[in-house]
Formats: sequence, C-alpha cells, structure tokens
Amino acid sequence: MTAASGAIGSSRGRRSWGEGTNWSSLVFLLPAAILVIVFLVYPTIYTVLLSFNRGRNGEFTEWVGLRNYEQLFLRDPAFINLSTFPPSGAMWNNLLWLILYVSIVLALGLIIAVMAGRVRYEALIKAVVFLPMAIAATALAVIWTFVYSPNPTQGLLNAIIGTVGAGPVAWLGNPDLVNYAIIAVGIWGSVGFATVILSAALKGIPTEIIEAARVDGASERQIFFRIIVPMVSLPMSVLAVTLVVNVVKLFDLIFVMTAGGPGTASRVMAFTMYTEAFAGGLFGKGAAVAVIMLLILIPVMAFNIRRFRSEAVV
Repeated sequence: MTAASGAIGSSRGRRSWGEGTNWSSLVFLLPAAILVIVFLVYPTIYTVLLSFNRGRNGEFTEWVGLRNYEQLFLRDPAFINLSTFPPSGAMWNNLLWLILYVSIVLALGLIIAVMAGRVRYEALIKAVVFLPMAIAATALAVIWTFVYSPNPTQGLLNAIIGTVGAGPVAWLGNPDLVNYAIIAVGIWGSVGFATVILSAALKGIPTEIIEAARVDGASERQIFFRIIVPMVSLPMSVLAVTLVVNVVKLFDLIFVMTAGGPGTASRVMAFTMYTEAFAGGLFGKGAAVAVIMLLILIPVMAFNIRRFRSEAVV
C-alpha cells in the first residue's frame, strides 16, 4: 500500500507544467489581455517615462529628470500658485470642483431621490432630472455659454436678473465667478445620474425598517440621517468615486466654455495637460501632469476596491 502511494506520488511529481492548465480559458482571456497591455499598460509606462523627458513632439529627446515636476509645482502659477489667498491655478480649481461638485451632486441626488420616492409621479421627476445626462457635454457647454452670455438679449440669466434692475454680469469673464459658474453647469448635468443611482439604492431598503422606526416615534429627520444615509452609504461611496474621476479628467466643459480663461483662471489639470502637450509641444510636461492625475486617482480607486471587498456599510 505504501509503495503504491509512493508510485502515485512520484507520477504526480513528474506531471508536466501545462497538464493541469485550462488552456481554453487562457485562449478566451488572451484578447482582453492584449487590449489591456496595448491600450492601458503600455501607454501608462510610456507616459511615466516621457514625464522625465523634455518630450518635444512626443519623442524622447532629452532626459530632464524631475525638472518637469519642479516647473509645475514651483515655477508655473497657472498650475498651482500658493503665494495668494485663496490659492489659484489648475490644481486649486480641481480642488474646488472636488469639494463643491461632488458634495452638492451627492446631496441633491439623495434628497431628490428620497422626495421623488414619496410621490406618485416619481418616474416623471426622475426623467426630467435625468434629461441633462442625455445631452453631450460639449452641447451642454454650448447651451450654458448662451445662458451665461453678458448680453441680456442672448443670455437668459442676465435677462432674468435684469428684470429686477441688476446689471448684466460677465459670468464667464470674471475670474472670481467663472469657476463657480462652470461648477454649476457640471452639477446641473450630473444630479440626474446621482438621483437615478441612489433611487435604485433606496428601493433596496426594507420598508419594514422605516415603518418600525416611525412606530417607535422617530422623526423624518432621524430616519433620513440614521437609517437612509447609513444604508445607502456603499452606493454613495461608489458614486462619489465616479464623480471624483469625472473631476480629475474634466476637460470638455472648460475647453468649450472658457478655454481656460479669462487668462488662466478656469484651467484644470486635464486642460493644462492638453495645452502643454498639444498646443505647446511640451509633451514631457504634459505627461508629468498626466502622471500627477494618475497618482491622485490611485488611492481613490484603491479605497473603492477595498470598500467593495469589505462590503462594510458604515
């Protein structure tokens, strides 16, 4: 018996490496792996290496080390300027978007989803709120450019405030207002998406829990903050990650509405990457901006993956 077991063990030890491999699975995975390598892995490696080079016309012309990053953080006030208060520059504008856009979209989306779920015409409300999502971002930017026009005969907003005697405001021409005006456009275009996602999450909350809370004397405010918000926190975190990604790669609204102006007041990181690389020919500096954007997104994605694995709703 022992000899037979030894013989079986020795035959297993002599088994070739590929004998237990499921080759059919590898064949089906190969096209996806090739696409990931060609369109994700290789461009990422190329961009990281290019960020340490001058990168004239997208070629490796001169190795400059960390000079591109030094210029961005220390010598380029259009990217980040900490000498004024509040700070200015593309990174600061992205931070404004991150704070205002993400928080307001999440709050309005949840509030509208909760309120719409208590009326009979819920589907109509969600359809109306979701309508801006059906409009391309470039078309959305063109529409709101006309809305913000300082000419009251063209700009709807100035025509409205003109009825109360207020003068026309250059919403997109004032450096102090331009970022908030564009953020409002982004919020208007994304609230519908958040509403639909959170409305679906609300449907998963058992009605028995809410009814039991009402029987125990809980107010609507307590139900909202102590039951609804904790039970939809996981979908909200996933939605927040999606919105953060949208903020980091934001380009189309800025490009169409202001082209980063007035001056450089409304620039964001993605627009800076475009202007440095394609308009200025400094692909190395543009690649450095892209790497910075990647480094910002990595912890966000890691948090999202970790949250999914833990499945913790807190």
